[in-house]
Amino acid sequence: MADLFDTGAKAEPAKMQPLADRLRPKSLDEVIGQEQVLGPDSPLGVMLANNSLGSLIFWGPPGVGKTTIARLLAGESDLHFVQISAIFSGVQDLKKVFEAAKIRAANGQGTLLFVDEIHRFNKAQQDGFLPHMEDGTILLVGATTENPSFELNAALLSRSQVLVLERLDLADLERLAQRAEKELDKPLPLTPDARAALLEMADGDGRALLNLIEQVSAWKTDEKLDPAALSKRLMRRAAQYDKSGDAHYNLISALHKSVRGSDPDASLYWFARMLTGGEDPRYLARRITRMAVEDIGLADTGAHRVCLDAWETYERLGSPEGELALAQAVVYLALAPKSNAAYVAYKGAMKAAKQTGSEPPPKHILNAPTSLMKDQGYGDGYAYDHDAEDGFSGQNYFPEDMKRGVYYLPVERGYERELKKRVDYFAKLRAKR
Repeated sequence: MADLFDTGAKAEPAKMQPLADRLRPKSLDEVIGQEQVLGPDSPLGVMLANNSLGSLIFWGPPGVGKTTIARLLAGESDLHFVQISAIFSGVQDLKKVFEAAKIRAANGQGTLLFVDEIHRFNKAQQDGFLPHMEDGTILLVGATTENPSFELNAALLSRSQVLVLERLDLADLERLAQRAEKELDKPLPLTPDARAALLEMADGDGRALLNLIEQVSAWKTDEKLDPAALSKRLMRRAAQYDKSGDAHYNLISALHKSVRGSDPDASLYWFARMLTGGEDPRYLARRITRMAVEDIGLADTGAHRVCLDAWETYERLGSPEGELALAQAVVYLALAPKSNAAYVAYKGAMKAAKQTGSEPPPKHILNAPTSLMKDQGYGDGYAYDHDAEDGFSGQNYFPEDMKRGVYYLPVERGYERELKKRVDYFAKLRAKR
């Protein structure tokens, strides 16, 4: 029966398909990128060559081929392909999948179960896969954009091999664009600079690039568009950033290490990446203050004050003006002299305190407000440092049964150079007295 929109002629199926589906590889040889997992000597290459495909976890960003590779693996291994998404599937759905796989197994047909966003399943649901993996009912291929070490059960990880799929580089994206032009049977109406800008817009996501190309190819224009014209017609793809996921921790790590490495340009870049990803500037203010006390310490005693002032400035100005103050603090920290001596000393003292937590202070440095305490020797033999030569008595302040600890070892950088002179000076006096 014709519907309201029936014109009497059926549309060509290929025309109805999105470009990304039309260009989906038919074999592993057609997959663009991911040579580190698909090459002859790679994990998958070796498995397929030896007919020993095992359960896998694909970890990587969107649009890099996780679903496509899983489908092709099923074909290469003569397995029935079943795809579910952890977002839309529950316990009952999984039971149906497992029952159907058991029936296939009884008929001599294996099942490759592809689970997209597998990290969305809770720990109990993840455990539900284990018996079916162990008895061979299913070969599991999970896909996740999150770090499997944190999001997946240890038991599941122990039965699977984690393969990291990487974002496509510009050369991979150009190959994909050429393949799309061949499918569309026409070149993109873009200047070389605009074409490069289009590849950048995809941000390593092959699916995103094909969607962008599909839009561009539909434009009716007699001239090649330059980058300015392209940017007016297309919005840049939003950067991949999850304030509670891997990108959050990876980028703050990159910022911290760039500051520690005294690289102001890299530090500003990662700072800007986090801001453009939607990170809370207050979180950044807290973290850069932490960098000041951990990695600069007493080499520049004003560094943490610069961070606190920048933090307060942000609170008064708000965004975006206040973010400039935080950026200035980042530059200051990157160029400041570095020392973690106080940080290392603190950790060393904490370790010693936990190991000797019951040792009492030596009696000569304890106050004796009562006669009983005086009789016990409290305060006996205490030397008042201001009365000693050079204002330094050299007494022992550690527990009597504990070997003297040395935790603070200042470096020859910044203000700590002066502190090192003092440490060495008092160490010499202490040795004499």
